[in-house]
Amino acid sequence: MPQVFRAGDWPFRFLHCVSVLFLVATGLSSPGHAREGETTTTRPKPNIVVILADDLGWSDLGCYGADLHETPHLDRLATSGLRFTEAYAAAPVCTPTRAALMTGKHPARLHMTIWREATFERVDDQLLVPPAARADMPFGETTVAEALREAGYLTAHVGKWHLGDAGHFPEAHGFDLNIAGNHWGAPATHFFPYRVPENRERRYVPGLPWGRAGEYLADRLTDEAIKVMEQAGDRPFYLNLWNYGVHTPIEGKPADVEHFRGQLKPGEKHQNPTYAAMVKNLDDNVGRLVQFLEATGRAQNTLLVFSSDNGGYINVPRQQTLPVTNNAPLRSGKGSLYEGGIRVPLLVRWPGHTPNQAVTHEPVVTTDLYSTLLAAAGAKRALDDQQRMDGTDLTRLLADPQARLDRTHLYWHYPHYYPTSTPCSAVRNRDWKLIEFYETGKVELYRLADDLGETHDRAADQPEIASQLREQLHGWLKSVKAQLPVRNDKLPAG
Repeated sequence: MPQVFRAGDWPFRFLHCVSVLFLVATGLSSPGHAREGETTTTRPKPNIVVILADDLGWSDLGCYGADLHETPHLDRLATSGLRFTEAYAAAPVCTPTRAALMTGKHPARLHMTIWREATFERVDDQLLVPPAARADMPFGETTVAEALREAGYLTAHVGKWHLGDAGHFPEAHGFDLNIAGNHWGAPATHFFPYRVPENRERRYVPGLPWGRAGEYLADRLTDEAIKVMEQAGDRPFYLNLWNYGVHTPIEGKPADVEHFRGQLKPGEKHQNPTYAAMVKNLDDNVGRLVQFLEATGRAQNTLLVFSSDNGGYINVPRQQTLPVTNNAPLRSGKGSLYEGGIRVPLLVRWPGHTPNQAVTHEPVVTTDLYSTLLAAAGAKRALDDQQRMDGTDLTRLLADPQARLDRTHLYWHYPHYYPTSTPCSAVRNRDWKLIEFYETGKVELYRLADDLGETHDRAADQPEIASQLREQLHGWLKSVKAQLPVRNDKLPAG
């Protein structure tokens, strides 16, 4: 209960105020981090907004070196907060990364290593048979939404979910509200009514009635997200705005597509005007959301995170003629453990905590967001041993971008096939990164500090480093009980 003073108690009131100022000045009492038995009224809990793009590549934004694409709002977000140059998705595809964000645990530990629809398909025509993966996020995990709801937050999910069937939708994992989230990873179309009758799966996006012809999905999701924030009133909120874009189907607003078609230049890395239109729309909607926060006075007390669930999709979709994007200078793209498949943009703005125009080159990964968001909210739930091993609280790095984390290794495990890759695992130890491919047992070693494009395999001339990293990778795989692919006995030996 807060301290109450009576008339005539001015000396005690004066001393109380002095003591509070002393505690705040010395850091013993800080907003959102009151000690047991204390309360703080100096600053309310921060609102938390996590905007997740789908399949957005590391170099798809202007602030990361895009050429054709126009992203003024995200570039402005970068200059008003902290930009990470070496942020990684926990996996090279969507569902595992999303599970890692929600639980703070590595996809290999969760046995959620491939996108949900693929968990029901058996690969029997390749050299290796990938392991069975979980389709639904297990109830035994305490999600970030459950932890923040316990801390008094309104929790809302808007957009793509892709973490389970109807029994495992956001409402079953700690969210008070779920708008447009279901078990599918992509809509049939990005235009209202977000379904196509002839689509073989009859895909649809739920919870978005009363649209109009020409309405675009990302616009509608932002509308719904703004409504959630309006209705939250004075209650702190945790909002996931997980966009279905810029995932296939590659569809942009016609006027935007024509605009970028007129901007194409030979020699530039980005050559897909429709994808550029989708990136522009994503950027426009981030701008709308930030404008709402600023216009309503919420921006100063909102922690805003923007990232992507994996690297950019570099393949050519069905019935189209152009690759979706180009992740250069990074190698490869979605589905691969080369940098193009796992390095992603990450922007964080938290006024009063993140400096303006700040950049950090410290390697971070999706699992770090769990403990970071809970720490920012002052949530008291203790992390379990696995969460502490798989993620790191980044709040110190947010305040001091030049800081270095105690962690030295990052790991990935993708024991599946994709057009860009065969089953493999990887480890990064500061400057060095090793990838092991399971079909052949071959390892590749790259020194990222001077070979960002992973063009020069150093395994042969640095055998000791390769051997040490491989041993560390195998030890980690064993520690998380990672599932491995096995030889396909249906194929002839050799």
